[in-house]
Amino acid sequence: MSGRIHSIESFGTVDGPGVRLVVFLQGCPMRCAYCHNPDTWDLKGGKKVEVSRIIKDYERNKSFYRGGGITVTGGEPLLQVDFLIELFQECKKHEIHTCIDTSGITYKSDNTEYIKKLDELLELTDLVMLDIKHIDPEKHLHLTGQPNDGILAFAHYLDQKNIPIWIRHVVVPGLTDDDEYLFKLGYFIGDLKNVKALDVLPYHSMGKAKYEMLGLDYSLKFVPDMDKKAVVDKKKVILEGIKKRRIELRDQT
Repeated sequence: MSGRIHSIESFGTVDGPGVRLVVFLQGCPMRCAYCHNPDTWDLKGGKKVEVSRIIKDYERNKSFYRGGGITVTGGEPLLQVDFLIELFQECKKHEIHTCIDTSGITYKSDNTEYIKKLDELLELTDLVMLDIKHIDPEKHLHLTGQPNDGILAFAHYLDQKNIPIWIRHVVVPGLTDDDEYLFKLGYFIGDLKNVKALDVLPYHSMGKAKYEMLGLDYSLKFVPDMDKKAVVDKKKVILEGIKKRRIELRDQT
């Protein structure tokens, strides 16, 4: 089977544990204001790449991937769930650690056909890196053009399935850095039993040049990069929310 692929990065170090082969899939329904890969939005873009080619690329440099594996990202990789199933089936035959970096936007609990395919994929998945853009529904809609109810439901679904989760959150000055909402994000995460890591990432404007090249308006052109030192304090706020919720849950038992 072939998938629509934007690009493949041979030695990714921030896309899951260890050194990884990172496959950027084409297509995304989100329009995040700070997206640095707008060229991945079009599902018809990119090029067709077969599963066998990806496995071959991995095997060629296998010695470098010890402790790593393959991560699929995008775009939104779960738009191509059939392709991912076949890819991850082959990964398991080769004992390759599998990771999905997703926004969770494709999750629809009432779509039984999709849930069946998703369950098949999750059986083959070792880790999900879930990007939560904003905990507030209205602000999430403004930031991404999409609601967040399905994304939050997806987080609980992964937890029910006992899938290890890494939570990612990008801190953007004036958009996602409000302590009130960061605390609420932590409080939400505190309900999840299988969170293995929390990545709080500083916004950067390196994607601006790509928008200009594509003739797209970059809505955050006047937003400064997030101070990396300030992000440390923002992460503490999220951790406080997690702690509060987990104390409440402990006291309820």
